[in-house]
Amino acid sequence: MNALAIMSVGFEMLDAVAEVEGISMSSASFKALIGKGFIGDVPVMLAKPQTFMNASGESVGAIVSYYKIPLKQVLVIFDDLDLPFAKLRMLPKGGHGGHNGMRSIIDHLKGSRDFPRLRIGIGRPPGKMDAANFVMRPFNKQEREELDFTMQVGVDAIRILLLEGFNKSATFVNTNKPLEQIG
Repeated sequence: MNALAIMSVGFEMLDAVAEVEGISMSSASFKALIGKGFIGDVPVMLAKPQTFMNASGESVGAIVSYYKIPLKQVLVIFDDLDLPFAKLRMLPKGGHGGHNGMRSIIDHLKGSRDFPRLRIGIGRPPGKMDAANFVMRPFNKQEREELDFTMQVGVDAIRILLLEGFNKSATFVNTNKPLEQIG
């Protein structure tokens, strides 16, 4: 079984995956909203931790431990202030990059950083705006359009990851053109 775990804008990506694949996110366990289903013929579990973001590792760690999911089959999707808005980046492993939710997940996976992650760029807050307020703000119309396009690309990337492997998915995501370059 593969597991996909999520934080903030990542929740939107997970909702998009669930909708496209017809997976209901209606059960609750391990301090998360859970959905089980298939993408193609691959069984998946989608999880939206319901802890504070900084404690999301409690949920992810418990799920991975209980189901004995190999870390290479855990995809964590999260927002990233260091990526330009609506840009996606797929990585095979890495550190927390200052992201407290990722720090918590790494801590609850016994310090392992060897799990793939899909980063969704949200850019840096303007001026002296607080990062927490920036992350939780509503998007304007243009940002919403860009993000909707990014969600479609992300859903495709997750499908490629599960059906064709990490390398093909990473190539698809990491070389993808932004919305304004399409058409």
